[in-house]
Amino acid sequence: MRASVARQTLYNHFPSKADLFGEVIKQVTAALLVTLDAKAEGLRERLLRFGIAFREKALSAEGLGFYRALVAETIRFPELAASFYRSGPVQTATRLQRVLQQAMVDGELRDGDPEFATVTFLSMLVGAERSHYLLSGEPPPEPDPARVARIVDCFLRGFAPEPHLSPPVAPRSTQ
Repeated sequence: MRASVARQTLYNHFPSKADLFGEVIKQVTAALLVTLDAKAEGLRERLLRFGIAFREKALSAEGLGFYRALVAETIRFPELAASFYRSGPVQTATRLQRVLQQAMVDGELRDGDPEFATVTFLSMLVGAERSHYLLSGEPPPEPDPARVARIVDCFLRGFAPEPHLSPPVAPRSTQ
């Protein structure tokens, strides 16, 4: 990505690389979080839209390259890694957790631990696949909405509301 401005112009607006980096991550995160905002839609549709956008960012060649570079530079620039973490993953997880918590309150998901549900869903979306494409040398996949749908449906089945069991009915006496 090129800004087509002098480096000093950037540093007039951002006193450090961490500040500049944080702002870029905030912009990317904001675009991703918009996918969770359409409350008029059902939970599945919101999670599908989010999942597609999240996987496109995390599993694209650019996303994998960024992640690889960030991990490699964390030792030299821990403030950049911390800025990325606060501005990206923490914001994304917090917003997703609110959505899942509301779905639990509304009875769309089983009442439980929304933080666990959030970590589980995010891990299902990219966890093992990101490691595969980071380490295997294979090119990342093209976006696959059908795969996201399978992930979302599996998540929703795993966190489906418990069926409300009615108390057993006492047998009627025939006498």
